[in-house]
Amino acid sequence: MLSDFSVISYAAAALTYALLMGLVAVRYLRRGVDRALFLSATVTALWAGVLVSQSLFSVPGFFTRYLLELLRYGAWIGLLFAMLRNASRHRELTGQFKRILGVSAAALLCLLLGLAIFEFALNESLLTGKARVLGQIALALLGLSLVEQIWRNSPGFGRSSIKYLCIGTATLFAFDFFMYADALLFGQVDESFWNARGFVNALLVPLFAINVINTRKQPVDFQLSRSAVFHGSTLIFAGTYLLCLAVGGYYVRILGGNVGDALQVLFFTGALVFLATLILSRRIRSRLMVVISRNFFDYKYDYREEWLKMTRELANLSDDPPLPERVTRILAGLVESNSGAIWLKNDQGTFVLKTSVNQPSPRYTMIDADSDLPQFFKRREWIIDLNEYRADPVRYDLIEIPDAIAQMDDAWLLIPMFLGNELYGITLVGRSYAKVELNWENFDLVKVVARQTCNLLAQEDAQNRLSRAMQFEAVSKASAFMVHDLKTVIAQLSLLVKNAPRHRDNPAFIDDMIQTTDHAVKKMSRLVDHIRRPSEDTKAETEILNLTILTKELVEHYGHQKPVPRLEGSQPDALVNANEEQLRSVLGHLIQNAKDATPPDGEVTLTIKIATGNAVLFIQDTGCGMTEQFINSQLFKPFDSTKGLTGMGIGAFQAREYIQGLGGSIDVTSKPGVGSCFSIRIPLAEAPGREPAEGPDDSLATRQGEPKAN
Repeated sequence: MLSDFSVISYAAAALTYALLMGLVAVRYLRRGVDRALFLSATVTALWAGVLVSQSLFSVPGFFTRYLLELLRYGAWIGLLFAMLRNASRHRELTGQFKRILGVSAAALLCLLLGLAIFEFALNESLLTGKARVLGQIALALLGLSLVEQIWRNSPGFGRSSIKYLCIGTATLFAFDFFMYADALLFGQVDESFWNARGFVNALLVPLFAINVINTRKQPVDFQLSRSAVFHGSTLIFAGTYLLCLAVGGYYVRILGGNVGDALQVLFFTGALVFLATLILSRRIRSRLMVVISRNFFDYKYDYREEWLKMTRELANLSDDPPLPERVTRILAGLVESNSGAIWLKNDQGTFVLKTSVNQPSPRYTMIDADSDLPQFFKRREWIIDLNEYRADPVRYDLIEIPDAIAQMDDAWLLIPMFLGNELYGITLVGRSYAKVELNWENFDLVKVVARQTCNLLAQEDAQNRLSRAMQFEAVSKASAFMVHDLKTVIAQLSLLVKNAPRHRDNPAFIDDMIQTTDHAVKKMSRLVDHIRRPSEDTKAETEILNLTILTKELVEHYGHQKPVPRLEGSQPDALVNANEEQLRSVLGHLIQNAKDATPPDGEVTLTIKIATGNAVLFIQDTGCGMTEQFINSQLFKPFDSTKGLTGMGIGAFQAREYIQGLGGSIDVTSKPGVGSCFSIRIPLAEAPGREPAEGPDDSLATRQGEPKAN
């Protein structure tokens, strides 16, 4: 007759497994592992209920309980095979060994079940008690072997999803192994083991429930360089824990009275399960390592030295090298790298590549603010390790890495740069030239330096904006004086023209003088209007223009001196909405720049292509070319001219500003000694009675470096 404590023990097991069965049945029956767990929970609940019924009402008999015992083993082993099937998808498990495990389990279960059924039918004992115990020990060992195979053949990032399931099933089989091994040794099942067995099974239900509910949750993984010290500390902690466990078990047994032995077994089992959970939990191990490192070890960095070094780098007020390049080198140097790139937010909210250090220039240089990567950084100020991302994308919410970064072979770390609470930039760090194990200390230092340098980048941008505004103000004042002086000249020339008819002694000379003077008057009048135009609202002066016709006129106008520009290709009609005089000035400036950069025997070619919703004008030359640094930092910088005193340095800036005002863009690709290509994209205008032109040349525009318009 079983004791009252065993009734409570197995009743708790029946109740908890019935609840687990309901939880799985209601919401989690999509996967094969979940269905196998549902079957295991159902059989275990029935098995525990039968044991309670036998204790209270002496029914059913021994053979029924024995059959349910074997079915319980079969259900849990079936769950392990379902898990093993998932594990072998990721790593190649030897087919022969897998077949051996399957055949052994099936053969042993069929043998024991068959003999039990014959015993029940014939009402005779075919096996001795020791033979039955040996069979159950073999089943327990088979279950433990399957757990070991599952754990060993699961990928590192997938173990967290089966961790609790492995702990629970391993504990279940290990407890039965020790109980039946003790029974085989002493000739009978120990009452303490038997009474605690129901509670042990019930104790494992929360692990199964957590695994079912949160199978995809991935822990945050940290790695410490002080592994030897940590493992030594772990051994000391485990020894202390087991010592306390022994003392606690002793007092539980003393104070437990008649059920002291069962309580002691239950206490030991629960404590060992808790210890195994702690040891196998990467989250708990990681947090423990961080606490130990922060409080008991010297820091990895000499922070005083690191801060002084960064201060010396940033205190350089010169622009050689530019600040974005220095910031990239500082962040890369913190993790023993010498390469990287940086993207900063522009006025439109897009992240634009500012500089790259020891990295090949990517084909795509912009990152959309609405893409996955910036949105992830806004939610979590995490540093993304691309090696971890490639191994386990779930850890980073399965975000999509932009092409501007994914095409870099040496990309390693992605560092968010925040200005206050706003994402201001993204820094990429290339693979380190020495093996570096990253931990919380690396990440904390990189985040602090990133925020500090981001403030300096924003301050430099604000200073550049202020300087630009002051320079425009100075130009505006100078223009006012120029207008005044030009008015005086116009008045004088007008008076000259008015008095010229009095001096007709030499009619040919006088007529030529009048014609020349009149031309000068008109030219200076147009100059006055042009200088005054920036202060006037010119949006209402736009009209629908044929970009192809305008380009032909410009080619003819600039064709009097070598190199003579040529218009190539099919020359489709391209209707755009713009101000004719301003667009003519902008395109003329770019054509003149191409001619200035090209020797007389060189080539300047223009091509017009139609992309979806856009007209693209390519101005290509075989001139001296430009470096990537010049394009990024100087080409479109106002008041920075390469023509000395003959230029003001605002032509390219005005061209880009005007084209962007039309909703278009100017992209530049160049190589020193080879030449340059300016791609001017302007949105097409819908002419009355016709649709915007579309052509088959989108792929060519993309190959030339201009992305398709959406």
